[in-house]
Amino acid sequence: MAKKIVQSVRWDEVRTIAELGPGTGAITRLIRSQLPKSATVFLFERDTKMRSNLKKTYPEFMFHSNASYLLKRINQEHVHQLDSIVCGLPFFNFSREMRQNILSQIHTALRPGGTLVLYQYSLHMRKQLAELFEMEKIQFVPFSFPPVFVYVCRKRQDEGQRVTIDLRKT
Repeated sequence: MAKKIVQSVRWDEVRTIAELGPGTGAITRLIRSQLPKSATVFLFERDTKMRSNLKKTYPEFMFHSNASYLLKRINQEHVHQLDSIVCGLPFFNFSREMRQNILSQIHTALRPGGTLVLYQYSLHMRKQLAELFEMEKIQFVPFSFPPVFVYVCRKRQDEGQRVTIDLRKT
């Protein structure tokens, strides 16, 4: 599963990346092996013990405890958009409001053309993700335990670009 996730990121485009819910760091290890040297990495892990272990292993990364503050935390570091987000948060277990809040922040945080790679244990996020992103693919990974779906989404290129048309007569 971790290999499928990491293979879905366009590493040549990554200067800033966040991982939401890195847990024990199985994916984080593979992310680090693919990173361009100057890349900035944000890890958001709520579990105090796991976050502490991750800090010891990845002291060069920036750590935060709550993905609900994604935009606030990256902006504090003078980063306004991310090139990629890898997310393993258990959205099925979240309230509708929390799920919508985090998805909205993910959408805002990603630059146009940026990639979201999300893994979930069901297809329940498909419709909601399709409303916000271009769905590039959904891969079923049956030999993961438990089996998992890897969603690869891209923020539409035209989002964030505002065109103003002045209709006043000159």
